[in-house]
Amino acid sequence: MPKDAIDVACRAGQFTAMFESDPVARADMKAGTLYAIAGERGWIYYGQVTADKAIAFFLRRDRAIATAEDITSSPVMAVVNVAYPSIGRALRAGIWKKLGRYPLSKQSASRMVVQWPVGTFRVTVWQGGTPSHETSVDDPAIQMMEIMAVWDAEYHIPQRLTADFCAEEASWHVGGPIWRERRVKEDRSRRFPDEPAHKLPGDWVPTNAPESPGKLSVMSVAEDSADF
Repeated sequence: MPKDAIDVACRAGQFTAMFESDPVARADMKAGTLYAIAGERGWIYYGQVTADKAIAFFLRRDRAIATAEDITSSPVMAVVNVAYPSIGRALRAGIWKKLGRYPLSKQSASRMVVQWPVGTFRVTVWQGGTPSHETSVDDPAIQMMEIMAVWDAEYHIPQRLTADFCAEEASWHVGGPIWRERRVKEDRSRRFPDEPAHKLPGDWVPTNAPESPGKLSVMSVAEDSADF
């Protein structure tokens, strides 16, 4: 997800520091490390470091920090890569808070992510750090897979969590899984019709087509993301 002017304008004022800042805090990326994250609208979300140093975000949010047992027994709604330096910055700013290290409830040997090069609609599916196969971006089998990207803990993740939780309308430009990245491209095409870079090809398959997930319910996201 690029840090561009649209991101800056849309995220302004939507979340604030919620936890005590720690001026010397550094990210801990050991598997099982559990974090609380200050989300939008005063919600607290949670993420845990996986065996492959990604962050698994739980399908749960609270107004006050829950117990680690309750957090880690919740389903997982998304597993994404978060930039290591940005986690330390978020800890120092009071946006993230380290809760400790706890056993991973579930995890899979490898997860599948999608590499989507600029200027093409052919994508490569990766599994366990190795290319698996190529397909088209509208392939129904890949719609819930994450696009290959690194997210910023402070500037991207709070909005991303709102979008994943699906309880409120999220900012239109928040991507993540392939179906949402396709939706973002459609929105950019509508918003900037005179910009050639945002023009969609004639054979583009719209996300409101019957085979597309469209706006998924929170439980359907959880069912497809349960293992990490």
